[in-house]
Formats: sequence, C-alpha cells, structure tokens
Amino acid sequence: MSDETPICSAKGCRADAVWVLAWNNPKLHTPERRKTWLACDDHREHLSQFLGVRGFLKDVVTLAEWERNSGAGSDSGHGSAADR
Repeated sequence: MSDETPICSAKGCRADAVWVLAWNNPKLHTPERRKTWLACDDHREHLSQFLGVRGFLKDVVTLAEWERNSGAGSDSGHGSAADR
C-alpha cells in the first residue's frame, strides 16, 4: 500500500481525493464489478454527471467510507478520468 495521498481523477487535477465514484460499464463488466474514479470536492459533480449520463454510475461515497469498507472487488482508478 502506498503512503501517497490519493488524488482526483479529473484530467489535470492534482487535488486530494475526497470522494469515490463507483461505476461499471454493463457492456464490459459483470454487474457486481466496480471500477472507481476519485474526485475532489470541485470535480465530484462533473465526474458524477459524466458517468451518470452513460448509466455507469453506481455509488458515490467518501474516500474514508470506501476505505473503511475496504472496496473489496473493485478496481481503483487513480489515473485521469480522461484515460478511461
């Protein structure tokens, strides 16, 4: 596990992540699989809308809550949202 602070997945953003956006693409992933994007407060709504209009967004929780629940079975998306 890295000691680095997770950063927002929005393209070009280097802010600390506060939110986890859990999603999946039903054309590619089984229903229970969850991919994740991280978001700062400023990009939470934008990234949520991006995933939501495509029908991919499944849940939005705080990073602290996600870590408490361990995020088992998900793929962490610590890169840019533009890369996905």
